[in-house]
Amino acid sequence: MSDSKQARLAVDIGGTFTDIVLETSPGQHITGKYLTTHGAPEQAVLEGTRDLLAKSGVSPSQIRLVVHGTTLATNALIERKGAKTALISTAGFRDSLEMAYEHRFEVSDLYMVRPAPLVPRNLRLEVDERLAADGSVLRELDETSVRSLVPVLKEQAVEALAVCLLHSYVNGAHEKRVRDILRTELPDLKITLSHEICPEIREFERGSTVCANAYVQPIMESYLRRLASGLKAGGIDAQVMLMMSSGGLTSLDIACQQPIKLVESGPAGGAVLAADIARKLDLDAAIAFDMGGTTAKLVLIDKGLPHHSRHLEVARAYRFLRGSGMPLRVPVIDLVEIGAGGGSIARVDDLGRVEVGPESAGSEPGPACYGRGGTNPTVTDADLIMGKIDPETFAGGMITLDIEGARKALTGKLGGKVQLDARTSAIAIAEVVDENMANAARVHATDNGAELEGRTMIAFGGAAPMHAARIAQKLGIDTVVVPRGAGVGSAHGFLLAPVSYEAVRTRLLPLRSFDVDRARSIFAEMREEAASFVRLGVEDDAPLEERLSVYIRYRGQGHEVQVRLPSNVFEGNAEEIIKSLFEVEYRNHFGRIIPKMEIECLTWALTLSAETPLSAEKASGSGGGTAAPRRSQTLVDLASMEDNRADVYLRADLGIGATVKGPAIIGEAETNTMVPVGFTATIDSYGNLILQNARA
Repeated sequence: MSDSKQARLAVDIGGTFTDIVLETSPGQHITGKYLTTHGAPEQAVLEGTRDLLAKSGVSPSQIRLVVHGTTLATNALIERKGAKTALISTAGFRDSLEMAYEHRFEVSDLYMVRPAPLVPRNLRLEVDERLAADGSVLRELDETSVRSLVPVLKEQAVEALAVCLLHSYVNGAHEKRVRDILRTELPDLKITLSHEICPEIREFERGSTVCANAYVQPIMESYLRRLASGLKAGGIDAQVMLMMSSGGLTSLDIACQQPIKLVESGPAGGAVLAADIARKLDLDAAIAFDMGGTTAKLVLIDKGLPHHSRHLEVARAYRFLRGSGMPLRVPVIDLVEIGAGGGSIARVDDLGRVEVGPESAGSEPGPACYGRGGTNPTVTDADLIMGKIDPETFAGGMITLDIEGARKALTGKLGGKVQLDARTSAIAIAEVVDENMANAARVHATDNGAELEGRTMIAFGGAAPMHAARIAQKLGIDTVVVPRGAGVGSAHGFLLAPVSYEAVRTRLLPLRSFDVDRARSIFAEMREEAASFVRLGVEDDAPLEERLSVYIRYRGQGHEVQVRLPSNVFEGNAEEIIKSLFEVEYRNHFGRIIPKMEIECLTWALTLSAETPLSAEKASGSGGGTAAPRRSQTLVDLASMEDNRADVYLRADLGIGATVKGPAIIGEAETNTMVPVGFTATIDSYGNLILQNARA
């Protein structure tokens, strides 16, 4: 590769801002935040890219790679703005999508309403066939029953089709034949097969996942193709890769086929960045905190690796309540996400309590202080009134903040209902949203059998550095790391992500009579599948890293725990190795094991990853001391509810070793860091801002 083509571009589209990072050379970046254009998301990307290229002097032809993450698929599911989708199931099973888990996720709510399936009952169609649980054919596919559905699909103007036949995760032959028959009659119909998207046991989750993929595929493919064409028209003839929810990259073509794997792509980028920082700083236990304009995300990181899962729920009807959303079985970084961002709208409920989110002002019109027509009080308005924002550095000076507009929104639509002035209303909003996030962290840690005390918080996103120290106080965390470029942290993480793919298979193997040859063949099959995808994005001779895991349970249990396996697991006594690892993991989750109970290995997973791109090394030069503040402003200390005079510093003025004592505000183009009373902030050798609570 010539030196003239070494620049890389990372783009993260959020609900409020589109973050763009242009890496001009290794370790050198220019960044920008641009308001998201919801009607055509690619517009903000293309306009922002042109702006950064002009500022940097980099030619479009010098960009060799574009890495992209987006919330478009997530938003389509939440807002129910996807394609008109039909589902084909085995005769007698079309209602499994609506029956779900056959339980009430909130037993005490008499008015509980279960979210409607993505596919209405009149579009849930059936074909005559049947496979046994081992994949053997009990009843051959009746092809006439498949062809009889063509008039229905045409009459209903179906845009996307999901095929989910019973036990197809073991044998996908019938699903493939259904696709082949229908493509002959309906060549333009987008078809998703469950055994390709989710080759795992559990009918409801598999059906929900394949329907979700079909539902978002047309809109995602259209957007991604428009973006690629727009980049090429702008002179950027580069490979376009997409960030997946698993923390790896995939090609544009695979993303168009399997867009459901992009659902949490933005937060995954942030987790990749946080994990890289944790490894550099030798942090054994950390928690990543990403707060943008619309949502906040929390990820546990242990020994330099974020927690992973194969299950997530989107569009939950009840905050924090499992079972109230749409389940998806895809590789994902295990995170908790709540509607608590800078644009989250505050209101007073019927009992006179202040509530914040999940509704967001987004970028159109945005918070009241943006002066774009917004009148609802938001978290950003509250932060401005409390002094946590430096108006001169906000959004690099691209947005002039309207302080009076924020004050009017707080007193008119919030404080006026409960007799609070603007300052007290702002404090109420901040405390509610910070406690919501702290509580989400507690619940998430409990679900994962983890402790929060003693962890280091790594904060990034446009709003996180303004809230991180207060949330850390609530959680008993004494150290907060705010990395360089924190305001566009997820986009920075995209540039650190490797090309990867996770293959998965449900194959039940009892551990008591463990079949090593069978396990080896399962991994060999998955290795071949994963390599075929990864090689689309890397050179044929590029080295690949392999990670193995298996989901294990005691016989009779309905759920499993994930156990990571060493690469040499089959070279020794595999049965004893797997049993020992399972018992350690089970004890971590539940505090005990169940002696003499039979153990079953259910679902196997293999991840192949290309080499991880190099991240920035320690910054050169020396520093020390404290730079002079640019100005000062009033800052509300939430721990004491008192006003303090806080110095305002520019992060660019702070060299390595520079120390700032709270109360202070450290401003930069994409975010502001709030240093409360009792904290000090120091620039480390990597350029990270380290906030330390004096009590430690």
